[in-house]
Amino acid sequence: MSPIASNDGMRPWRLLRAALCVFVAVCLLSPLVVVLIISFSSAPFLQFPPPGLSLRWYMLLFSTPAWMNSLLVSVELLVPSSILATIMGTAAAYALVRGRVPGAPFIMACLMLPIVVPGMITAAALFGVYRGLGLNGTLTGLIIGHTVLNLPYVVATVASALRVQDARLELAAATLGAPPWATFRRITLPLVLPAVLSSLLIAMILSFDELIVSLFVSSARVRPVAVQMWSNLMGDFDPTIAAIASVCFLFAFLVLLADLALRAGRSLRLT
Repeated sequence: MSPIASNDGMRPWRLLRAALCVFVAVCLLSPLVVVLIISFSSAPFLQFPPPGLSLRWYMLLFSTPAWMNSLLVSVELLVPSSILATIMGTAAAYALVRGRVPGAPFIMACLMLPIVVPGMITAAALFGVYRGLGLNGTLTGLIIGHTVLNLPYVVATVASALRVQDARLELAAATLGAPPWATFRRITLPLVLPAVLSSLLIAMILSFDELIVSLFVSSARVRPVAVQMWSNLMGDFDPTIAAIASVCFLFAFLVLLADLALRAGRSLRLT
């Protein structure tokens, strides 16, 4: 069979795959589009399609102390927790992949437990531990909890990047007299830097959207935006919830664009 005939035979399957991808994308994005449109509604309640367009709910959002305090707490929470998770996860991945750590597969499995174990169990365990340490309702407790939850994503991402890199480059640097820290800083880290930065961005998104652990260990004064949204939904809510949901979506979208820009820049430098 000629290559042209083979390509013609594969074309229907490619079209079907493209159509399926478009269908899945539409199903995933349609609710977000509806929420975004409702956030500009002039109606005093959730209504689609909206009777008119208005910015009143965004004005109410940014003028309400409870919402602004929750946004500030989320920023104060996601920055240190994502940085800590990235540093600790990168170090753990490097030790498990490049080092000769006894029981490395078992340690890796233990680090993945926050992904496997239901979030409710993790939140209840943290609540019990925090009760004895006095960390319930504190920003420090939230930072520790979010770091624990984000750590496995960083470990998995960086470990995958390390496994596809040629370890002989590091051995060559060591042979030429470079100490371990210089080898990591000048050889290993630049090679896996896109994975490290992607892990940082993923940890920021996960921390911003985390609800269950935040719900267990937060307080009335230290309340992330996800908990504030939950509390608002439990009462008589208005389209302000759509406005804050749009802000959360915009944050995740900008982080995704930043990740794509980092990957594109890395590809251009390699070419």
